[in-house]
Amino acid sequence: MTAVASIAEAGRGKPPSVRPATLSDLPALLRIEERSFQYDRLSRRSFHHLLTRGHAICLVGEADDDVAGYALVLLHGSTALARLYSFAVDPDHRRLGLGRRLLSAAEAAAREDGRAVMRLEVRADDPQSRALYERAGYQEFGRVEDYYEDGCPAIRMQKDLAGGDVPELARVPFYGQTTDFTCGPAALMMALKALIPEIRLDRSLEIRLWRESTLVYMTSGHGGCDPFGLALAARKHGLEAEVHVTGEGPLFLESVRSEQKREIMRLVQEDFRAAAAEAGIPIAHKGLSVRELIRRMDAGAIPIVLISSFRLYRTKEPHWVVMTGHDDKFVYMHDPYVDSEGHKSETDGINVPVAIGEFERMARYGSARLRAAVIVSRPEPR
Repeated sequence: MTAVASIAEAGRGKPPSVRPATLSDLPALLRIEERSFQYDRLSRRSFHHLLTRGHAICLVGEADDDVAGYALVLLHGSTALARLYSFAVDPDHRRLGLGRRLLSAAEAAAREDGRAVMRLEVRADDPQSRALYERAGYQEFGRVEDYYEDGCPAIRMQKDLAGGDVPELARVPFYGQTTDFTCGPAALMMALKALIPEIRLDRSLEIRLWRESTLVYMTSGHGGCDPFGLALAARKHGLEAEVHVTGEGPLFLESVRSEQKREIMRLVQEDFRAAAAEAGIPIAHKGLSVRELIRRMDAGAIPIVLISSFRLYRTKEPHWVVMTGHDDKFVYMHDPYVDSEGHKSETDGINVPVAIGEFERMARYGSARLRAAVIVSRPEPR
């Protein structure tokens, strides 16, 4: 991840201008990168990918007819979140107001794309850049130790692009899955930590929960997690759990072509369902609407919800997320998948805002439009 260059603004000289970047700007972008950053520089390959295939907005600022700065914004799927991924002004063109113009233009472009929140990371030892963002209305919401290549911490900042305050939604700690197949366990771990603070989150627990809830097979590679298996794992580790799922038959079979693997998935699911019924876990063969999920969350429960990854990552796979809060327009969720190859960080997965109508569409999977949720809560005192 690229650090944010220090920008001191005083406002003098010819007014700079801002426009969308093109591939012809690559040499200038690389020159600015080389002159602005000592560590964590973006490569030609990264710039080329983000300009041509990445889900991103790149703007360049011109001063005296020269490309003198840029702002690179990542867009997180169909959510309302944008992240100012990298931002720099050439040292010879600072103090001209270009930084302010670029930042304002980046926010406007994100807003036009339907984004409601802009986030960024900035070096903890860069007070000038932090002051620029604070003047623009950004608020600190976290700190990450040893974030940059040289070991410098990062300060996480965010801004409501509509001009309000981003709601405080920190009651569910974040845990990023460490494998491609453990989104379910990672989601359950976040709920466990929120409801049982003394529990320790680590990879051993992540893999243990996966073993306790896996379907053995799903799509390609290792198997994903069954809602009944997740509910049983939640109960085993001290929480109350209930399952809401559309239909009474086996799940996810359309994702596997091999009949032998499909038969194993059927057997595993039958066993999970029987064990859940024997354990007295409430089961409803009806999906919950987003409004119903919100009501359960307001009552103190934490919904772990199955979504389609297509609306986030353009891949047709089931994916588990945790609902962390809501306001009048958005549902907020922790997405445990940190797409590092897509230049994402945990900042892109924490309390991600999703328009309520979009989350309603997102929380369906496959041709059968499967809806599934595991609602976990603290046990009632005895």
